[in-house]
Amino acid sequence: MSDKRVILVVDDEQSMRDFLKSSLGGRFEVHTASNVDAAMEELRTRKVDLVLSDVQMPGRGGMDLLQDIGDQLDYQPTVVMMTAFGSIEGAVQATHRGALDYLTKPFGMDQLDHVLEHAFAFERLRTENRSLRKNIAESSRKHGLLGNTPAMTHLREKIATIADSRGTVLLLGESGTGKEVVAKAIHLSGSRSDGPFIRINCAAIPETLLESELFGYERGAFTGAIRARKGKFELAHGGTLLLDEISEMPLAMQAKLLRVLQEREVMRLGAQFAIQSDVRIIATSNRNLKEEVRARNFREDLYYRLNVVPINIAPLRQRKEDIPLLANHFCQNFCAENRKPLMKIDEAAMRGLMAMDWPGNVRQLQNVIERAVILTQGESLDESFLELADEMDGSAQTTGVDPSATLKEMERELILKKLEITGGNRTVAAQELGISVRTLRNKLNLYTELGVVIPG
Repeated sequence: MSDKRVILVVDDEQSMRDFLKSSLGGRFEVHTASNVDAAMEELRTRKVDLVLSDVQMPGRGGMDLLQDIGDQLDYQPTVVMMTAFGSIEGAVQATHRGALDYLTKPFGMDQLDHVLEHAFAFERLRTENRSLRKNIAESSRKHGLLGNTPAMTHLREKIATIADSRGTVLLLGESGTGKEVVAKAIHLSGSRSDGPFIRINCAAIPETLLESELFGYERGAFTGAIRARKGKFELAHGGTLLLDEISEMPLAMQAKLLRVLQEREVMRLGAQFAIQSDVRIIATSNRNLKEEVRARNFREDLYYRLNVVPINIAPLRQRKEDIPLLANHFCQNFCAENRKPLMKIDEAAMRGLMAMDWPGNVRQLQNVIERAVILTQGESLDESFLELADEMDGSAQTTGVDPSATLKEMERELILKKLEITGGNRTVAAQELGISVRTLRNKLNLYTELGVVIPG
């Protein structure tokens, strides 16, 4: 088999076909066609690297060939148009429709060689780009992005596209959809993968401590600051900083964060000079930030600064075809972690998993499989373990509160029960209760002062 690049010359003039075949035949494998139909037959017969086609030919011309290549071939050869001086406008139009370049007849070998060099350089770049995207997509799968549905395929493709950019990414989706997994995949797939990946949960840190956690502080900046400390921005230098549940950040902190994002420098508390910040920001929210902006709970200018590359992560109920793959993956992992023989999920149980809506999304599925693996003594998981999913679904729970209890007592019992159901996950508990994490945190602080034991 020849290692030469394959060129197809398409021209209705025999003299032009002969000229190009004679001129290029020593360096390339050259084939010719006198019309579009013959050209398409050649393109289907063998893989062609470059097509040199005349724009104007009797019947169907170069524009028609471009259309056929796009519609009928499972690969895309590079196309260069040839045109007489009077039809340059048509050649320019062809470049807008997918042709790489054009040659004006008559042309010399120097011009031809220059265009061929350009064309093959473009082909190499395109091949390398496809290979890079494939590698990034495969890397994303290794980082936990399991699933073959269109939603997951699109997600992996988007990660491949943005992995090496510095643009801020805003991950949106319900609780449990895997926003942190996606954030890690973006980090590990890009050029910053050797740098640190730092996460901070904006909902879990009291407002008074959040600024020092993010930006750090100098010795003596406040009472108790006996030594200087780096903040998350400094720790993430050269890597990625994940701002989890950004919607729960207080408005005053939002203004300070906006300044850092705009100026790309951080000022420690008590410091006199700013520090340059080379950090890729990824933020997450399970709330509708547009609605939070309208409600004046979130700054509009910060929203637009964060929303450079928005990615919506589909809930599990919208990609149920991925459930078998995910369930089997979790089952295998938890069997290994718990030193149990590999169990299988039987058909009836899998049908049951597929029939559920999974309000807790992938996290809920993962927790159900983990508990089932731990509690099952046999060699397979049958449909009896599906009761566990109902037990772990907050919507199916009752509080068991005494009807004679006061409203505050009932509220406290409901909050504590919801925390117990969600395994102490305050973000999920707040969402299911219909309150903000900030409100939940304040109530839990009050309960702690009263001596109440907080689940999780």
